[in-house]
Amino acid sequence: MLLYTFRVLFRTLPFKYIGSPKPLVVIAGPTGSGKSGLALRLAESFGGEIVNCDSLQLYRGFDVGTAKLSESERCSIPHHMIDVLDARQGYSAGDYARDARGVIAGISARGRLPIVTGGTGFYLRALLEGLPELPPRDETLRSRLAEREARRAGSLHRLLSRLDPATASRIHPRDVQKTIRALEVRLLTRDTLPSRSESEPLKGYTTLKIGLDPDRAALHGVLDARTREMFRRGLIEETRALLASGLTGGEKPFESLGYKQALAHIRGSMTLEEAIASTQIETRQYAKRQWTWFRRDPQMIWLRGFGHDASVIEQSLAAFTEFSRRYV
Repeated sequence: MLLYTFRVLFRTLPFKYIGSPKPLVVIAGPTGSGKSGLALRLAESFGGEIVNCDSLQLYRGFDVGTAKLSESERCSIPHHMIDVLDARQGYSAGDYARDARGVIAGISARGRLPIVTGGTGFYLRALLEGLPELPPRDETLRSRLAEREARRAGSLHRLLSRLDPATASRIHPRDVQKTIRALEVRLLTRDTLPSRSESEPLKGYTTLKIGLDPDRAALHGVLDARTREMFRRGLIEETRALLASGLTGGEKPFESLGYKQALAHIRGSMTLEEAIASTQIETRQYAKRQWTWFRRDPQMIWLRGFGHDASVIEQSLAAFTEFSRRYV
């Protein structure tokens, strides 16, 4: 009944915002927690458009392994920042922040509600808080660093720990991409990474942040089942097709969960069951890191459960109803 009341109320109100700040909704949480589904429900109820904040869903052709919603599953709700990159393209959190801010401004200008959803915490931070000015990527240097890491796993993080201990302490030892970027900045500028205080935050918006917090054991069961379903639905075949299209397997998206295991299976270093089990283990570990990352945000409103739970949907609608009283 509460859900029906909210829908009737907001379908009868013109969802236009006058002046500034304008509202922005963020839905965060670990992978598999139902962020996309909840974003759809809020977009349907409040005249919203969805902005993807999953770094892998930016890439065309990487569909099965990223749990990317199909066109029919998007329920005619406009989705942005999906399928905008070729796998060969370099792309940074700063690039994402610039592009997503432009998209959000366009949504607001149309009198619609921007809803940002996804689990890439660093991209979300870059979008909302900004990033300090950094030197452009040096592909030659990055290649040398990647080769060193391939020869001696963990060597880059150890090097960063010697050159910039404070930055190294904030980067997970297995996060090779962030380690390479930190080293790249350190070697090019001969200085540590600039302070976050030098960043330019998103202006003109007030943000409601909703975090999904399902039971951990239940989430692990969902993730294990989803991994098996991805392989059953054609993750291996999709990976083969990507390679057949001219990709080498060395592109950034192939480093992601599922794709690197599918690649290992195709190349003969993993059986299918080993690939599935490895993906399941690493996905659970990734979900734990996401929880840790988003828990640092004191503005996050945590809702216990999955995004499809009726109680979570109603609490989300109630939270936005209260939040929007200042704008509607």
